[in-house]
Amino acid sequence: MAPYSLLVTRLQKALGVRQYHVASVLCQRAKVAMSHFEPNEYIHYDQLIEINLSELKPHINGPFTPDLAHPVAEVGKVAEKEGWPLDIRVGLIGSCTNSSYEDMGRSAAVAKQALAHGLKCKSQFTITPGSEQIRATIERDGYAQILRDLGGIVLANACGPCIGQWDRKDIKKGEKNTIVTSYNRNFTGRNDANPETHAFVTSPEIVTALAIAGTLKFNPETDYLTGTDGKKFRLEAPDADELPKGEFDPGQDTYQHPPKDSSGQHVDVSPTSQRLQLLEPFDKWDGKDLEDLQILIKVKGKCTTDHISAAGPWLKFRGHLDNISNNLLIGAINIENGKANSVRNAVTQEFGPVPDTARYYKKHGIRWVVIGDENYGEGSSREHAALEPRHLGGRAIITKSFARIHETNLKKQGLLPLTFADPADYNKIHPVDKLTIQGLKDFTPGKPLKCIIKHPNGTQETILLNHTFNETQIEWFRAGSALNRMKELQQ
Repeated sequence: MAPYSLLVTRLQKALGVRQYHVASVLCQRAKVAMSHFEPNEYIHYDQLIEINLSELKPHINGPFTPDLAHPVAEVGKVAEKEGWPLDIRVGLIGSCTNSSYEDMGRSAAVAKQALAHGLKCKSQFTITPGSEQIRATIERDGYAQILRDLGGIVLANACGPCIGQWDRKDIKKGEKNTIVTSYNRNFTGRNDANPETHAFVTSPEIVTALAIAGTLKFNPETDYLTGTDGKKFRLEAPDADELPKGEFDPGQDTYQHPPKDSSGQHVDVSPTSQRLQLLEPFDKWDGKDLEDLQILIKVKGKCTTDHISAAGPWLKFRGHLDNISNNLLIGAINIENGKANSVRNAVTQEFGPVPDTARYYKKHGIRWVVIGDENYGEGSSREHAALEPRHLGGRAIITKSFARIHETNLKKQGLLPLTFADPADYNKIHPVDKLTIQGLKDFTPGKPLKCIIKHPNGTQETILLNHTFNETQIEWFRAGSALNRMKELQQ
C-alpha cells in the first residue's frame, strides 16, 4: 500500500466514518508534506541509506545505555563473555513508550502461545498501559487478562518503574541482576536506584518472550520452549491489530475543571512539609554581563537528565524544589578527579558533594556555571534538571552540544544554554578557572556571545559561544524565566 493510502486508512479508522472529511483534509496536507521528501532531480541528499527490511533482526540495547545494541540472537553470548547476569529477574512492558494498542496486542499474542502450552513467565512481568484509553481498551478487549494469566501484573497507567517509581522487593541494592524492558531509557540506576541492575531495552513482544523463557540466552526466532506436556514448540511471530475493531474505550474521566475565577483561591502548604513547597519567582536578569562565574563542575562524558536530577527515591520530593535539589548533578563525573558527586569548593579548596558546593556558592553570592560534554541533558525531559541548577544559583550551562528538549527547558528557567563555537575549546577550560560571559546587552538571535576564560595564573583566553535563542526566549532570559515573562504579559 502506498504511504498516502496508508495514512488515509489509518486516519479514517482512528477518526471514524463521521469524521471522514477531517481525515481527508489531514491526509491531503500530509500528502503535500510528504511530496517534499520524494526523490526527484531537484532534490539532493547528503547521504543515502538503503535498508533491506527482510534482513532486519530483533535487537536488544544495553545494559546501562540505549546506545549499546546487539541482535537478540547474540546477546546471550555477549552477556556470558561480559559477565552480565543471564537470568532475567523482571520483564517490564509499557510506559509512555511502546504501549500502544498494537504493542499490547502483540505481547498478548505471544502470551497466548505460551498459555496454550501451559506455560507462564519464569521472570516477574509487569505491564504499564500508556494511557487511560489504552488501559480501558485492553481491559475490554481481553489483552490485559491474557497478560495476567501469563503471570503479569497490570500497573496503573502512570509513571512507574520507567522513571524509578518502583518499590522493588526481589533484590537488595548492590545485587547484580538483569531486567528487560520496553522503556525508552536504561541508564544506570534509573529504574530501581540499583547501580548493579543491568537493564536492557527491546520491543514489548521480545520482552514478553524473554520473560517467558527467563534468560537472555533465549532467541525467540529459533529456540524452542518446552510445554507442560513435555513437547517442544517455537513461538510464532506475533501479529495484532493496529487499532481496535471498535472505537477506543475512553476509560474514566478524572479531569477536574479549574474554577472560572481563581482570584480568591489560596493554596495552603505547611512550611514544615518535606514534600510540598510553594515556588518563588526566579530573579530577573540585572542587565549586566555575567562576570567571574565560578565553575561548579566540568563534566566528563555522558551527562543525562538522570545524572543531573536522579529519579528513584528522590521523586518523593518533586513537589519540593529545595529538597529535590539535593540530587543536583550527583551522578555527573567530575573531570578533575574522575568521581561522581565530588567537586572542589573554590573558596575552601575542600572536595564535597555537588549540591552542597552549589548551596555554599549561593549563600555567599557566588554565581556559577557548568561545563558539559556532548549531548548534555539527553534522556527524559525532566523539568527538575533545569529547575535545580537555577534554584541553586546557576547562570549558564556551556557544552559541546545539548539534547534539544533539555536545552529548551534550561531557557524556560532563565538559564543560558550555550555551546562552544569550536568544540575543542572545551579543553581550554579547567575547573579552577573563572568565566565571564559578555554581549548580553546586545543579546540577539544568531549572534554569538563572548566568553573570557580567566586562569588562576592571571592569563586569559577569549572564545565564542553559540546559542539557539529566538526573540521570545531572549525575553524569558531577561524576565528571569518563561513563567515570569507570562506574568509580565498578564499585567
